[in-house]
Amino acid sequence: METKKTQATSEQMTDTDLSEQIKKVTKDSHVRAENTELMLSFQRGQVTLQQYKLLLCSLYEIYQALEEELDRNSNHPNVAPIYFPAELARLEAIEKDLEYFYGRDWREKIVVPAATKRYSHRLRQIGKENPEFLVAHAYTRYLGDLSGGQVLSRITQKSIGLKGSEGLSFFAFPGVTSPNLFKQLYRSRMNSVELMEEQRTGVLEEAVRAFELNIQVFNDLQKMLDVTDNKSQNRSLTHSTPAQTLQIQTTPLLRMLLGLLVAVATVSVGLYAF
Repeated sequence: METKKTQATSEQMTDTDLSEQIKKVTKDSHVRAENTELMLSFQRGQVTLQQYKLLLCSLYEIYQALEEELDRNSNHPNVAPIYFPAELARLEAIEKDLEYFYGRDWREKIVVPAATKRYSHRLRQIGKENPEFLVAHAYTRYLGDLSGGQVLSRITQKSIGLKGSEGLSFFAFPGVTSPNLFKQLYRSRMNSVELMEEQRTGVLEEAVRAFELNIQVFNDLQKMLDVTDNKSQNRSLTHSTPAQTLQIQTTPLLRMLLGLLVAVATVSVGLYAF
């Protein structure tokens, strides 16, 4: 179904630029990605340290695969125009952030969900079989990160209580002096890529796939976080002493007093809120 939809859209937009075509065919997927629980946490300014650390782990695997395949295909006629390692490469920045949060042995502590493995596998597959499809992934990832980098950096810094820029290297693009001008250059280079009709259709399909893979990664990361939170809550309950548990269960007077204390605390918080 997705393939037929993308092909139809491609036929309707044969006279438009590739960057605009990708923007149009991925519009719905873009909205869905922004509304995943993980991305909503960023938008609300409520991202947690654990969310950010796990996201960095997945980004490391994804960018490792993407940048290795871009490097390997840097002379390919469809890849060379959008190959900007000095300006866009993220791998070294992510490694720096991971070392900050996990220590020097961070490589031994990385945990990623199955969706991240699938994403990396897809990047390596097309790097070998259809290098032109890398254009879709590079555009989706790099320009997305470049567009929201500064805003997301501030949100993350405030949310997890970072005092400086350490741990936020991923969002910094020191090789890009003007994000807006660079994005114009990147789109221009991308639109100059010469593709046969079948190749162009494939790139558009791959752009939709890129968003879907990102959505799967975000959802799987949130599931990992939910499992971790549940385990933490269970451990917290387990660590209660039998005497404390029994006292709460078997003393009606104590339960009533605790209820009153909670009610008073709730009223107090409500008053201070106004």
